[in-house]
Amino acid sequence: MNLFKLSWKYLAAKPLTTLLSIVLVALGIGLASFIFLVNRQFEDRLYKNIDNIDLVIGAKGSPLQMILSSVYHVDVPTGNIPLKDCAIGVLKNPYIEKAIPLALGDNYDGYRIVGTDQQFVDHYKAKIAQGSIFKHDLEVTVGSRVAEKLNLKIGDTFYGSHGLVQDGGHVHETMPYEVVGVFKASNLILDQLILTNVSSVWRMHEGHDHSDDDGHDHSDHSGHDHSDHEGHDHSDHSGHDHSDHSGHDHSDHEGHDHSDHEGHDHGDHSGHDHGDHSGHDHRPKKVKKNLPPLSSEGKEITAYLVQYKKDKDGNTSMRATVEATLIIDEYSQSAGYAKPAIQLQRLMEMTGVGMSLLQKLALLILFISAFSMFIALYTSLKERKYEIALMRVMGASKLKLFAVIVMEGILVSIAGYLLGTFVSHLSMEIMSAGLEQTYKYSFTGWMYLKEEFYLLLASVVIGILAALLPAYEAYKVDISKTLTQ
Repeated sequence: MNLFKLSWKYLAAKPLTTLLSIVLVALGIGLASFIFLVNRQFEDRLYKNIDNIDLVIGAKGSPLQMILSSVYHVDVPTGNIPLKDCAIGVLKNPYIEKAIPLALGDNYDGYRIVGTDQQFVDHYKAKIAQGSIFKHDLEVTVGSRVAEKLNLKIGDTFYGSHGLVQDGGHVHETMPYEVVGVFKASNLILDQLILTNVSSVWRMHEGHDHSDDDGHDHSDHSGHDHSDHEGHDHSDHSGHDHSDHSGHDHSDHEGHDHSDHEGHDHGDHSGHDHGDHSGHDHRPKKVKKNLPPLSSEGKEITAYLVQYKKDKDGNTSMRATVEATLIIDEYSQSAGYAKPAIQLQRLMEMTGVGMSLLQKLALLILFISAFSMFIALYTSLKERKYEIALMRVMGASKLKLFAVIVMEGILVSIAGYLLGTFVSHLSMEIMSAGLEQTYKYSFTGWMYLKEEFYLLLASVVIGILAALLPAYEAYKVDISKTLTQ
């Protein structure tokens, strides 16, 4: 006797009841699987991007905003800090091993242009797929995702736009960037960035006079409220000239003739149609070479990604974790700081409430599905007592009848598991484009987690438990009494 075939025929004889049980199992398993997929991919990306970053230094403001803007690049910065204000507090801090500069403020088609140096590339262990690392002003090396989405290749040129979001920002049409390299995919934030040197960002905004705003409203600098950053008056940064905001251009670029674009030929689009890039559907043909030296006097920086000094055993110095921040407080008047590990833990606690509720909902649905399966099998058993008695007469043992009912429960649970995991993975894949647009990370539904194997075991156990009582009832069927009835 083939137990599998017999169990399947019994289930097929009651298609609607069987389908209801399978769908309920699938709902619980699918929801749990989806939660695992989302959690794993978010946590992987969040934690991997803060590896070996002990501190983020930026303008005083929200520590969480500092982390989101400078590490994950999904928020606007808290502001800029004068470069000379960081000389002792950051760059000459004896407890800081490495301080990676970041100059933010511009984007290209929604992808952020980040002014930094070789340390940033080394920190993320970035590998070059094509070309080389940026070396000179106005050269950029782009992340793999940026190159793929914007169809950028070596030698392509483009104009950056002011602001950190697509559309609405002024296009810097006097100095184009040139792509000199493309990074290999790393599944880190690097994939979503356009990297250049810090002086390129400074140069892009040099000479813009903030005394003449020409009607621009600076109460909202891409979402930054500069009216009150813990008492700092941004109209006067210790005598700094605000004609250059590393990454924050608040002028109207007075003196730019947008009808001429300084001799650029707009008939050459480099083969790329970017018709919806702040109203400009062209890329410049040439990048200016032999640019004059640029002084760091009066310049600003958006943030530093910091690593503490190590002790003789190669571990982070405990003294550095305390003393480094004290020196920043003492010597850097406008700089604040945030510890990524602490802020990420806060973020996970804030978002974890919703996930916890979903997990409880998944458990509730699984319980309901087990109960539904039990009712279906028990009701079916009442209708099949005569058939079970005939099977006993024909030589079927009690143990075989017991196994047939248990097999029915297992088949329903496995079918529910397969349906639920398929729907959860498909849903994740469908949502991946929207998640990527929002969080600037790539997501996928086509990955299998070990937790899902545990879900398979859990679903089989649910099927067995739901079938135990009906199977026991089949096991103790009285043949003579049943047949005489």
